[in-house]
Amino acid sequence: RLNNICSQFFAQVEQAPPDAIFGIKNKYSKDKDPSKINLSVGAYRNDKGKPYLLEVVKKAEELLVQDSKRSKEYLGIDGHPQFKALSQKLVFGENSQALKEGRVCTAQCLSGTGSLRVGFEFLAQFFPRKTCVYTSKPTWGNQNTVAMKAGFQHKSYRYWDPKSRGLDFKGMLQDIHNAPAGSIILLHACAHNPTGIDPTPDQWDQIMAVVRARNHFPFFDAAYQGFATGDLDNDARAIRMFEKAGFQMLVAQSYAKNFGLYGERAGCVHVIAPSKQSAQALSSHIKRIIRPMYSNPPRHGAEIVAKVLSTPELFAQWKDEIKIMSSRISKMRHAVRDELLRLQTPGNWDHIVTQIGMFSFTGLSRKQCELLIKEHHVYLLYNGRISMAGLNTSNVARFAKAVDSVVRATQ
Repeated sequence: RLNNICSQFFAQVEQAPPDAIFGIKNKYSKDKDPSKINLSVGAYRNDKGKPYLLEVVKKAEELLVQDSKRSKEYLGIDGHPQFKALSQKLVFGENSQALKEGRVCTAQCLSGTGSLRVGFEFLAQFFPRKTCVYTSKPTWGNQNTVAMKAGFQHKSYRYWDPKSRGLDFKGMLQDIHNAPAGSIILLHACAHNPTGIDPTPDQWDQIMAVVRARNHFPFFDAAYQGFATGDLDNDARAIRMFEKAGFQMLVAQSYAKNFGLYGERAGCVHVIAPSKQSAQALSSHIKRIIRPMYSNPPRHGAEIVAKVLSTPELFAQWKDEIKIMSSRISKMRHAVRDELLRLQTPGNWDHIVTQIGMFSFTGLSRKQCELLIKEHHVYLLYNGRISMAGLNTSNVARFAKAVDSVVRATQ
C-alpha cells in the first residue's frame, strides 16, 4: 500500500524543455558527421578546436600545490578574503573612490550565474515586488530566468537593430527613459552577449544621464573583462564611469571566460553602498542569502585567481594570454567576413568585424539557422548567435561556405 502511494509522487511529471544552449550542444554530441562544427557554447577553444588551459593557471596551480600551509577547509560564507579584495580592484580600479571609502561590499559567488542569482535575491529583499527588471533585447537568456527566480518581472529595452545590424541606441534610451522610475536596469559591462555590440563612451554618458534622471538602479553583468578587447581597464570602463558618477549599483563578475575557469565557478557580486557602515550592513544580508542557498563557495578557483592577481609576474603573463585569446577571436571575425566577401554572399557582413568579444550576432534567420544545423552540421543558436571561439583556420572556410549556401537558398 505504502509503495503504491509513494510511486505516484512524480508519476505525472513531464519532461522539461531543454536549455536552449545545452540542448543544441547535446544535438552536436550525437551528430556522427566528422566535419561538424559547434558554435553554440560560449567557451574558448584554441586554433585546433581544443579547450585551452591557460599557462598562467597551470603555474598558479603548481605554486598552490607546493604551499604546505594550504588546506581544504570551508571558506567563510562570503568567500576568500584576498580573492574578494583583488576582484574589487580589478573591476573598479585602484583609484576607485568607493573602494577608498570602504563603500563596496563583496561576496564570492558561483561564477556569473551565481553572482546574478545572489544579486537578484539581495535586491528582492529591498525593492518593492512590483519592481521590474529591464534587460536588453536580445540578451543572454539566463539573465531573465534568474531575475524571475528571485520574484521579479522582466521587460526589455531595445538594443539590436536588425536593419543596420548595429545598436538601436535611440530605442534603447527611449525604453530606459520610459521604464517606471526606480526600475532595475541590467547592463552588459562589455562584449554584449549575444550581439557583440557595445555602446561608445559618449553613449554610456547618455545612458548614465537617463538612468540618473529616472532614478533607476544599475546592475552590471561583467563576464568578459579583458577578454573583449584584451585590455582590462578598457573593458571595465562603463562600470568605472558609473562608479565615478556616484551611482549605487550591483556588479556580477565572472572569471569563467578571462581565466578559462569554466568548471571552477569563480566569481563575485559587488554592491556599492552609500557609506562604509551601510556596506557592512548589506554584507550581513548577502551572507544570510548565501548560507541557506549553498552555504559557502568553492575554494580552488578563488585561490588560482588570487595567486595570479597578487603575483606581478603571473599577472603580467595573464594579461598577455587574454590578449592572445581576444586576438585570435578577432582574426576569426576577419576571416569569416573576408571569406563571405570572396564568395560574394548576398548581404553586408561588416558587422561581424565591428562586433567584439566571444559572440557574433550574425543576423541569420531561424530558418537559415535550422538549415545550417540540418544540412551542414553547423550548430549555433536559433537566434543566429555564434561563438567565434568555435571557429579556427581549419573550419572557417567551411562555415562561410555553409552560410553562403543557406543565405542563397532562402532568398
